[in-house]
Amino acid sequence: MYLLVFIVLSTLFAVASIIAGFVFGYKNESYEKSQIYECGMKLFSDAKLRYDVKYFNYALLFLLFDTLSFFLFPFAVTFNKMPLFIVGEVILFTVILLVGLLYAIQKRMLGDN
Repeated sequence: MYLLVFIVLSTLFAVASIIAGFVFGYKNESYEKSQIYECGMKLFSDAKLRYDVKYFNYALLFLLFDTLSFFLFPFAVTFNKMPLFIVGEVILFTVILLVGLLYAIQKRMLGDN
């Protein structure tokens, strides 16, 4: 019963908040209000810029090796205290990321070749 009352009241509160925003919100639109705010600077070009796909590929490779370093640092610090199966897991993790690197090399993501 308490859960049902909570769900009904929270739903009514959310709906009332949305309706209040429409009722009490400002209605007058102008050219200045519809423009994008860029820290007070005037716009000099369109905001929709096209980027080459290779930058996306470099970002993915950065995330690949950043993840590797992020997880290998704590392992390297406590290497002497780790059980043997954890060493195997880290080797497996590294191999999986190296397979990702080999895939990137195979697909020629690392250069303009």
